[in-house]
Order: sequence, then structure tokens, then C-alpha cells
Amino acid sequence: MAEKLTIRPLTQEAFAPFGTVIEADPATMRHINGGNTERYHALAEAEAVGEDAKVIINLFRGSPRAFPYAVGMMERHPFGSQSFSPIDDRPWLVVVAADEGGRPGRPQVFRAGGRQGVNYRRNVWHHPLMTLDAVSDFLVVDRLGGGVNLEEFFFDEPFIIEHP
Repeated sequence: MAEKLTIRPLTQEAFAPFGTVIEADPATMRHINGGNTERYHALAEAEAVGEDAKVIINLFRGSPRAFPYAVGMMERHPFGSQSFSPIDDRPWLVVVAADEGGRPGRPQVFRAGGRQGVNYRRNVWHHPLMTLDAVSDFLVVDRLGGGVNLEEFFFDEPFIIEHP
């Protein structure tokens, strides 16, 4: 029988084993442009390994998932980090798992606010983009370069997210 997953709020502390939460942090804020702009500095660091690797910026448009949802697979990127930052100010789900001997462990689910992004460190198991309620756009920063930067794992028995 499929195991049910609990959704938790997305916080810096809870997400720390997997990467960084990207959100306005008053501790990093400085005024620039003559005091007209607030800059929230260095909220996450992009990773890109390999001789020909580059960091690129993409736009992903995610369609909402239907619930209950079966988490049957996870993926990771061995040569670079990957960040997702919502543009549309809509909540979304972040599904991650610790590595257990080259495969993902039991997934954890976080509910991200529409002004919270995440930066998955390289080699962190995560589920593909999971939007809620409406088509949503995200700025995605990841790696472009040689080598296969995608590894997928399919669970024998899926995990269930009942409803966000």
C-alpha cells in the first residue's frame, strides 16, 4: 500500500539538508540605486561543474497537478544545482529526499509560498515542478554543459500526497 506524505511549511531550517530557500531576507538587504531599490544579496549559490559548464536562466511553465498525487519518481542533477523561483505569487509544493546509497529515501513535502523559491544543491533528489491550482511560471537557474546532468529513480511503490 502506498505510504502517505505529510506537507510541511517551507523554512530555511527544514530545507537546509537539500539546499536553500530563496526569499527576501532582511539580514541580506541593502539599498542601492540611490536608495530606490532594495537588494537582497546572495540568497543562494548556483553550482555548475565541468569544463564547459555554464549557469543559465530559464522560464518553466508548470501545469497544476491533480490530487491525490502519486510520487512515483524523483530526479537529481549530478553536475549542477537547480533553483526555482515563482513569478506568479502562487503557492506550490517542493518534494525532496535524502540520498540513501544512490537512491532517494522517503520523500519530504514542503508547501512553498508564492514568494519563496528553492535552490536544490547538486545531487539532491527532488520531484519535478509541482504547481497547484493554476498554470504557473518560474524562473529556473541551472547548468548547461556536457555530460548527462539528469538521473531519475522510479519507486517500486509510490508515495501519496492526498491534498495540499
